[in-house]
Amino acid sequence: MAARRTQEPGGNEARPNEARRRSSRFSYYGRLGAAEKRTYRKSDAVGAIVLPLPGALVPIVERFRVALAAGKRAKIEHVARELCLGITVSLEVPPVLVKVRSVRPSDHEGELHGLYTWEKGKVAVIEVWMRTARNRRVVQFRTFLRTLLHEVCHHLDFTLLGLSDTFHTEGFFRRESSLMRQLAGRPEKKARAPKTADAVKSKQLALFADG
Repeated sequence: MAARRTQEPGGNEARPNEARRRSSRFSYYGRLGAAEKRTYRKSDAVGAIVLPLPGALVPIVERFRVALAAGKRAKIEHVARELCLGITVSLEVPPVLVKVRSVRPSDHEGELHGLYTWEKGKVAVIEVWMRTARNRRVVQFRTFLRTLLHEVCHHLDFTLLGLSDTFHTEGFFRRESSLMRQLAGRPEKKARAPKTADAVKSKQLALFADG
């Protein structure tokens, strides 16, 4: 197995923000053992994954968008594997096998979006589901890409950060968002519809009616 690398802030650099970090830890932190808490804090301290050449991966992301719009599972899986391989090669970490499934499994707690499986001595596996359980529609592009990158972050916890476990921490979700911004940019803000004269007049009449 490839050597693991751990990124941690140096001694006193982390102290000024310690109170804030304690207040932002998720509730399950208190149920963790001492070693798990150390791993959690290491994860929480790393807020970004910087890709060496994200622009080289953007065309793959665009092909991913087109494949998802076409709704062909095999094509989506092919491009998803290409994207994850590009990420792992650029970061010089072991590869991960991506499997795109069809309809999300679901139970009383909700729908399963993705799953990361890692076993020592075996190639790690990412599974993502492309259709919602409720109506079997293809998942929206940004949602599906974020799910894929979420599972990639679990992989990078082991292979890049050298963590002994992978937890959902605020740092974890910041790393996920950092990959989204580098590969797909920020979501476009929807413009608000301009108020019409009739709408303004109706609001004014309602105000007078209340008096």
